[in-house]
Amino acid sequence: MTAHDRARSLIDSAHVADPARTPDGRAAELAYADRVEAWVAKLIPGASPILLLAARCQHLERWLTPRSTFPEGKVGYLAWRRSLYIRQADRARDLLLAGGVPAMEADEARTWISKNGLKTNPGTQALEDAAVLVFLENEIGAFAAQHADYPREKFVDILQKTWRKLSPAAQQAALGLELPPAIAGLVREALAG
Repeated sequence: MTAHDRARSLIDSAHVADPARTPDGRAAELAYADRVEAWVAKLIPGASPILLLAARCQHLERWLTPRSTFPEGKVGYLAWRRSLYIRQADRARDLLLAGGVPAMEADEARTWISKNGLKTNPGTQALEDAAVLVFLENEIGAFAAQHADYPREKFVDILQKTWRKLSPAAQQAALGLELPPAIAGLVREALAG
């Protein structure tokens, strides 16, 4: 078993502890890790083992820090999100090192997971692209239902900001997604604006 295999096993053991479950009974965080890794592999054929492991850590133990532990509003949301990036990145680095991954690779993964260098660091961008594509493909419908009180303009603004985070390759991949008609309409409106 390689160091990357050992680290993957440790990471997935952490994911399995997520109390939230998918309809088929899997840990929600493990299902999410599979999806993010699959998108990275699709966007970057021949992606390095460390990039694929970093993809699996995008939401590593996120359930331990609920959104409710930070103040309401935009400032609280941004503080929560930033704290997650740092916590997830540090925890991922620890698990990678425990698996025997070289420190240089573990540090690189930490950079990507903490979102440092978005738009300038290819690894960070790959993780962001994959996370957004997972959101669009699997989560946007539930997000829209959860925020049904948002005016249409707010959804369009969120989609425009999200779109700007994507690389051109990820934007192309997003255009190929089959979205629910109402969501597809919002995406078209966002891109036209």
